[in-house]
Amino acid sequence: MSPSQLAVHTFTNQPWSIHECIENYARAGIGGVSVWRETIAGQDLKKVRKHLDDSGLTPVSLVRGGFFTGKTTAERADSIGVNLAALKEAEALGLPSIVLVCGATLGQCPDQNLIQIDEGIRALLPAAEAANIRLSIEPLHPIYAADRSAVASLRDANLLAQRINHPLVGIAIDTFHVWWESNLETEIKTCAENGHLFAFHICEFKSDFDHPLLDRGLPGEGVNATPRILKLVRDAGFTGLTEVEIFSRKYWAMNQHEFLQKIITSTQDL
Repeated sequence: MSPSQLAVHTFTNQPWSIHECIENYARAGIGGVSVWRETIAGQDLKKVRKHLDDSGLTPVSLVRGGFFTGKTTAERADSIGVNLAALKEAEALGLPSIVLVCGATLGQCPDQNLIQIDEGIRALLPAAEAANIRLSIEPLHPIYAADRSAVASLRDANLLAQRINHPLVGIAIDTFHVWWESNLETEIKTCAENGHLFAFHICEFKSDFDHPLLDRGLPGEGVNATPRILKLVRDAGFTGLTEVEIFSRKYWAMNQHEFLQKIITSTQDL
């Protein structure tokens, strides 16, 4: 895979500013970028948009929206407000999609959380339609099911997208989160056949990680699911950029130019 077939999430290079990310990705020949809200906090979005437009990078997604669940009506209403603000940011930056980490509230059963997630996504649809921005549900690994997302498998995400049944609602598949699913090929085919395969993210699940969130690996590290799942999504008809999304305190501590080169090297044979 060439660098031009990749998009990099700005949080992958967490030490860099948004402008450093744009400049360095473009210089390295990377094809696109997904922008994390943390990276643009406090930034002049008009200047960021111009830099992005001038760079030649393909704008992919804003990361992230979601977290729709809550024990009170007020909590859930607040989350809608946060997501509406994210939609405005995506529109301002020319980003055609928002990735949704859908949320889970401790003390609520999965079904209750899933109902609230369904309601939350539906509440965003009028604003998403007005801006023509897609909402990409990202299923998370079950280790996060208690407090980050009740959408804990691709099957869960497929069922949710099918229930909502809207052309702007689809799915972002991440190798870290779905590698373990025994029926993954079938679920990927279902996702694609329904027109819901919006995005594909890569990073590796490491069985010996020292942190459940901040010790993810490059392709070739960990369970090395990337080549297998990349083939499945390609066979299902996905032609979009492959997005690199790696949270790693180890890699954040190193020179970020060297880390970016490691990303390019680790993906060149995929």
